[in-house]
Amino acid sequence: MGVTIQADIIKQKLPTNNGGYTALNFGKTHKKVYDELSTDHPIDLTRYQVLNCYMGRAGLINSGGESKGATDLAEAVTTAVINKRAGGQGLISGRKSFQKPLKEGIMLLNAIQDVYLNKDVTIA
Repeated sequence: MGVTIQADIIKQKLPTNNGGYTALNFGKTHKKVYDELSTDHPIDLTRYQVLNCYMGRAGLINSGGESKGATDLAEAVTTAVINKRAGGQGLISGRKSFQKPLKEGIMLLNAIQDVYLNKDVTIA
């Protein structure tokens, strides 16, 4: 819907399973899309999100998800790496960073920034 209304960016959750569209029993697709043309790897699944954003013309940003505590930093960095390697434009991190003490929240945001600034993390 976002690309239909010509949004500049599209925010979506990081995909977790292959074949989600077919589970809706709505619209048409070919089974090769999920069997042969994609894998269950999160980067491949996120690439389909980028493709559905008019091949990246509308930038894809993934949501960071809820704050879970001790694993927040690792989850945020993992999501940022997946998004960047799939061709996405960024990561939204609200609850993961802003529900923490200031020092921890800044550390988490800096870790996410480091992923996007790192020239070694490229499109897979």
